[in-house]
Amino acid sequence: MPESARVLENPVKFKIMKQTFLAAATLLFLCSCTAFKQIGSGSNKSAAQAQPNQSGELKFLNINVDVEKPVVKNTRQPAQAAQEGAAETSAAFKYTDNSADEAEGALMLQTKYAALLNTEVNEVRNLRIFEYIDEWYGTRYCMGGTTKSCIDCSAFVQLFFTAIYGATIPRTAREQYRASKKISRTEIKEGDLLFFNTRGGISHVGIYLQNNKFVHASTSGGVMISDMFEPYWIKRFIGVGRIDKEILAGTQ
Repeated sequence: MPESARVLENPVKFKIMKQTFLAAATLLFLCSCTAFKQIGSGSNKSAAQAQPNQSGELKFLNINVDVEKPVVKNTRQPAQAAQEGAAETSAAFKYTDNSADEAEGALMLQTKYAALLNTEVNEVRNLRIFEYIDEWYGTRYCMGGTTKSCIDCSAFVQLFFTAIYGATIPRTAREQYRASKKISRTEIKEGDLLFFNTRGGISHVGIYLQNNKFVHASTSGGVMISDMFEPYWIKRFIGVGRIDKEILAGTQ
């Protein structure tokens, strides 16, 4: 007898099989409905997002992201901050002192006159003298002149002694020769006077510097530096005079 016929003859087994079959069919049906519902729902949602609205425009989701900006506290007023910033910028271009400028100027002066004196830069020591000479250097010569417009040799010597040594000496070359102490050429030093005969007698005077060089107001070149052993000057050389305190006191 077939197995199916045997089951039908047994009412208990048949009932159990029937209930099992119904339960399996019900479970399968429920699962199928849930899946189709999710698929349908997803399709409808996508279609709804893609459908245009009544005005014919597509609708998009607006996502707003707020980024919090950091707050910087400034206790200074705008005008105060601007002034302080300008002051800091200006201060960066200012010298705190003038020592660098002064040193550079002194070096330039020493270099210039070291070349004119044919000596080393470090031998140009009395900067006060060379600063004064530099103020007058190149001033043209004129007989009787006493200013930077024009000046003669003895006036230049007189003004030099007043400015550098605070001394008052006579006005003319002859008077300066008589007022000075005569010394040997081997004893000569800075500030001594050199006298020459250019027009008969004592007619020209200059101030000795160093290395056989002297400064004077020349008829040909104005205030300049020359060498006392140049042929023109050595032929006309008369002597060396020194202005000391005793002689200065006797001439005043």
